[in-house]
Amino acid sequence: MPSTVKGVIARSKGEPVELVDIVIPDPGPGEAVVNVEACGVCHTDLHYREGGINDEFPFLLGHEAAGTVEAVGEGVTDVAPGDFVILNWRAVCGQCRACAKGKPWYCFNTHNATQKMTLADGTELTPALGIGAFAEKTLVAAGQCTKVDPEASAVAAGLLGCGVMAGFGAAVNTGGIGRGDSIAVIGCGGVGDAAIAGAAVAGATTIIAVDVDERKLEKAREFGATHTINSKDADPVEQIRKLTGGNGADVVVDAVGRPETYRQAFDARDLAGTVVLVGVPTPDMTVELPLIDVFGRGGALKSSWYGDCLPSRDFPMLVDLYRQGRFDLDGFVSERIGLDAVESAFDAMERGDVLRSVVVIDEEAAQ
Repeated sequence: MPSTVKGVIARSKGEPVELVDIVIPDPGPGEAVVNVEACGVCHTDLHYREGGINDEFPFLLGHEAAGTVEAVGEGVTDVAPGDFVILNWRAVCGQCRACAKGKPWYCFNTHNATQKMTLADGTELTPALGIGAFAEKTLVAAGQCTKVDPEASAVAAGLLGCGVMAGFGAAVNTGGIGRGDSIAVIGCGGVGDAAIAGAAVAGATTIIAVDVDERKLEKAREFGATHTINSKDADPVEQIRKLTGGNGADVVVDAVGRPETYRQAFDARDLAGTVVLVGVPTPDMTVELPLIDVFGRGGALKSSWYGDCLPSRDFPMLVDLYRQGRFDLDGFVSERIGLDAVESAFDAMERGDVLRSVVVIDEEAAQ
């Protein structure tokens, strides 16, 4: 039988979110219903509320989530009721040309649940990133459920569902950071700090954090930054070069996604170095680069979508690192809140007061 639960929706552009009743259908073929235990508040959810993704209102917000599978539909074999899972928005198809080439992290045909969750009056909801996890339960494609160690805290583990994975993967998967390398990360919010933490885990020895907020730079040191630069007070390109023997960093991650920060990243990389764009630009932004420098300096200019991750490979590995005390997922959790506090969490995020507010739905299970 379909179930009615509480969920947070954005009904129209720019309006405060609402906590309402939503209807979750029984899972159909290839689908799963998940009892959500915790879900992080990501900037992407705010983009949805502001109409910055598309205009398919009303949206069921939330996507950085972990919980327990309640039920699965016909044909589902990879997860079963009772499994502890992290939700992902890249359920790979296994059949497209990227998957056929052995590069499923680039899957061009990722999928979501076929059925729609609705409001009590039958209005169909658009789930954020195909997940919609600011809710007591959600319906997803079974491939969006990644089994991990059930001893992990849902509050921390759920953050791998988006921002933390994006940052870690930008440094490690896309940037290829390795032992003894240098890296500079421009923008030290949740994604940037995850890139810093990833570089530390991978063995980078010079890890440079760049931001305009001293609070964020202090936090970046906790995640492994060896040096910090406040770009309000100093030229970041000049300072990155000073800290790398005049050469520039092996990898520079732009976790902001603006033309000016991208140009800083381009200018601050070493010869044959790598620039990784993981911050999300707006459609109107453009960047102009001297083509002779693009050619003459070699290396690579890359974009990183979801940290070029493969959830089935990366989520369990990162949870294991977390459980071993080698990757501080707990450090990203600034506060725990209820479903009724999402709007205030957006305000805190815009002020720069938090890395992540986390909605805790099942306090006992989420420990």
